[in-house]
Amino acid sequence: MVFNRSVLAKAALGPAAGTVLMAFMASGAIPAYQMYSVALAAVYSIVVLSVGLLAGWSGIWSVGHPAFFAIGAYFAAYGSGHDWPLEAVVLGAVVTGAVLGTFLGYAGARFSTLYIALLTLAFTMVALELINRWSSVTGGDQGAPVLQLRSVLGLGTLAGGGTEPQYLAVGAAAVVLALAVPAAASGLRMRLVAAKSHPLAARTIGIAPEAQSALAFAASAACTSFAGVLLGLITGFVSPDPFSLGFGIALVAACVLGGVGTVLGAVAGGAYLTWNPSLSSAVGLPQPVVQGLVLIGVLLFLPGGAVPFLARPVRALLRRALPRREERRRAAALPLVSPAADLSGDTPPPVRAAGADSPALLRLEHLSVAYGGLKALEDASLSVRQGEILAVIGPNGAGKTTLLNVLSGLTGNGRVNGSADFAGKPLLRTRATARRRLGIGRTFQHAEVFSELTVAENVLCTRRRITAGHRASVARLLDAVGLADVADRRPAELPFGLQKRLDLARAMAEEPRLLVLDEPFGGLDAGERALLADHIRRLQARGTAVVVIDHVLDDLFSVAHRVLAFDFGRTIGEGTPDTVLEDPEVRSSYLGTVGGKAELPERVGERSVIRLRGVGHTYGGVVALRDVDLDVREGVVLGVTGANGAGKSTLAGVLHGSLHPARGSRVTDIGGGGTARTSLAPEGRALFKTLSLRENLEVAAYAAGITGAPLRERLEETTEWLPPRLRDRMSTSAAALSGGEQQMLAIARALIVRPDVLIVDEPALGLAPALVDEVYDRLVRLAHDGLTVVLLEQLLSRAMSVCHEVVVLHEGVVAAQGRPGDPSFAALAEAAYFSGDRETAVSTA
Repeated sequence: MVFNRSVLAKAALGPAAGTVLMAFMASGAIPAYQMYSVALAAVYSIVVLSVGLLAGWSGIWSVGHPAFFAIGAYFAAYGSGHDWPLEAVVLGAVVTGAVLGTFLGYAGARFSTLYIALLTLAFTMVALELINRWSSVTGGDQGAPVLQLRSVLGLGTLAGGGTEPQYLAVGAAAVVLALAVPAAASGLRMRLVAAKSHPLAARTIGIAPEAQSALAFAASAACTSFAGVLLGLITGFVSPDPFSLGFGIALVAACVLGGVGTVLGAVAGGAYLTWNPSLSSAVGLPQPVVQGLVLIGVLLFLPGGAVPFLARPVRALLRRALPRREERRRAAALPLVSPAADLSGDTPPPVRAAGADSPALLRLEHLSVAYGGLKALEDASLSVRQGEILAVIGPNGAGKTTLLNVLSGLTGNGRVNGSADFAGKPLLRTRATARRRLGIGRTFQHAEVFSELTVAENVLCTRRRITAGHRASVARLLDAVGLADVADRRPAELPFGLQKRLDLARAMAEEPRLLVLDEPFGGLDAGERALLADHIRRLQARGTAVVVIDHVLDDLFSVAHRVLAFDFGRTIGEGTPDTVLEDPEVRSSYLGTVGGKAELPERVGERSVIRLRGVGHTYGGVVALRDVDLDVREGVVLGVTGANGAGKSTLAGVLHGSLHPARGSRVTDIGGGGTARTSLAPEGRALFKTLSLRENLEVAAYAAGITGAPLRERLEETTEWLPPRLRDRMSTSAAALSGGEQQMLAIARALIVRPDVLIVDEPALGLAPALVDEVYDRLVRLAHDGLTVVLLEQLLSRAMSVCHEVVVLHEGVVAAQGRPGDPSFAALAEAAYFSGDRETAVSTA
């Protein structure tokens, strides 16, 4: 729990309101016949709060809470008939609810929201059947009375159906609501939300999603069972009717109506459940109809709930009353400090080499990871010393991220063999959630932050119990990485560069001994990359070991002591940043090996069928393309090459027309004022795996409006392009094909619309060399038939061997463009591929 002046003031509102309400009840201001309704609303508020916080904090929607409600009520009935004290009844109900809730939460953590709802639905059905059949305890259909419960703590004797339980219900609800306020600011809520928002990232900071789900469900079920005891006392009689499945649905509706996960919303939901029968009688409609209409209205017009909707004008008034604070918050989203500036104010230290005699902090030997028949990592070995920065490079699919996942324990269903030791302890047998305690921190390629937590909470949630000292430590850390001014904002409000800093700050919390960075420079501009490099140097100067992978080689090499190169899941080279790219095998893994040049058509047109001018595009602040000018000429095979993250797939979407650029223009022309038809075979193929080959082709034709006789003609034409082994298996599902066969089907699907320009994104990805040759041979044949082809290819040498013209992208910019036949272009293209130096890699087009 978190207790400070602001939190205590908010928490005190519940007991204060409860005291005032009980005073009104005692004074007779509330009629006797209404006191029961007030007490019932208080009980329902507890239940709605339990369901709402479970959904809002853990993402678990339960329709099983009527069963927990019934457990508490029947404990009260059974205890009153066997002279149990009030405290024993409450304890028995709460413990029983918590145990069953733990089971449901842990079991349901492996399923989606729908399956958890079905699991809790089944639990309620079983509970109702048990109530009806266990008549010796529950009274079956006839129900059971709640006579009286005496208290051993001096609260007197509470008679079922009397006025004393009504006061108890109001007071208990006030206390429960008060406790929910500091809980909302506690580490418990942060960790629950983190596990819900991003389970994979949560594991890297020591949070087990299944344990969090079990804990949340246990607390929610215990609270609901306690409310059931109160229900039995205020009604004086317990029967199965109030605990039906309809009540479970009504609980969900009440949560949505009030506002999921809000304390005041629970009060509103409790009042709605209590007075809904009166409302139904007043309008002359059945209760389910009124509930359905209210829920539909809320979902359409108040999707966040009534309480959050009414709270917006109040927040707006507060913002106008505090203009200076709001100005500071806006300023925090403005441009970052200059590249030369230092995050903490001191001069960035140089990268000092770790001592050669330093003991190895991390040692991997003969490590292999396989997913089915695919070997993502094969016989990999490496070591990292304390205070050393090891860079891991390699083309897309080389196994780099798999290596980082092994260090983080995030290999999923992969089979891991070999050995790994960290600080003298076996690593592979350590759970992912325990590796944080060993001293391993991790960032992600796309800054996987917890979107529902603030910046400060994203870092605070690494702690199980949050103290004032922890908050001060996090404040200093956020200040060091330049996030102090945005500490109370959500990540979605920040540009991508600040989200990357937040990911780094979360990994740095608790000062790990090893920091694992997954493409930290990707998506950042030059100034942001310089700031990040400075901070990595500072971490290394403090003795932190760093393993970092990235495709931005110049920035990566500026901070690394040693470079390890991977390809096809195995180590192919090692050296210093100055020498590693001199290794022929390392160089060819990036650029490829030039084989025999394909027989391309010699005569091509000079007219541009697609023309891009000044095209730029961003994704949430990440610059993917910048000022791209490009002409796709009729009949050419144009190769667009570059490292992973250079912007190739974004350019493919712009050329295809499915992606509208943020800036610049795209013009298509096939002569005579017509518009060129474009078709895209995307990276990863994106086939409908459960459909047959024929059905995959038909879906593409239907999407283009081709039916009837034209469809049959196109199918016959496209099927003839496929190799015989596919033509004979048109009724086979796409999932049964090999990778190369799937790629040819993806290209055929793009061809069925008879495009003027075919765009193929990474056609060789994941294919064996023989299949790569077959796919490219078929693409070259299309060029001989007069089709304009754009190939987006990671390997430079392959693009040089099969294309008329080649464009090299580097960080979203056209760094070089020319023809493979030009003797001087190969060196220029190679320089542009690695460094993007536009002064050196000039266009020879």
